[in-house]
Amino acid sequence: MPAARSRRPPLGTLARRWLAVSLIGLIGYAYYHPLRSWIETSNELSSRRTEVAQLAAEERALQQRLTASASLDSLARQARRLGYVRPGEHLFIVKGIEAWKKLHSTIEGDGQ
Repeated sequence: MPAARSRRPPLGTLARRWLAVSLIGLIGYAYYHPLRSWIETSNELSSRRTEVAQLAAEERALQQRLTASASLDSLARQARRLGYVRPGEHLFIVKGIEAWKKLHSTIEGDGQ
């Protein structure tokens, strides 16, 4: 019986294969970090855009409140809450309103 010869490729072919595998691995490694950075930046940009949209909506709401609070009627209501009166008006302070409401709610409840 003839001795079985191993079917091993020549040394030059093995070296080229390992060189090709190493080169592909090196290229993959070189692309990994920039690609990961780009994906992270893209995700961050998306979250920032969402945050900017929310802040813009909040700014519009605040602008509307500011416009509404600058009207003369609004200023007059706020001044009255602070206890200011117009010239010629008299300020009356009424006390015991809660007790009066409580008394009248029980009287109305008894009458039914």
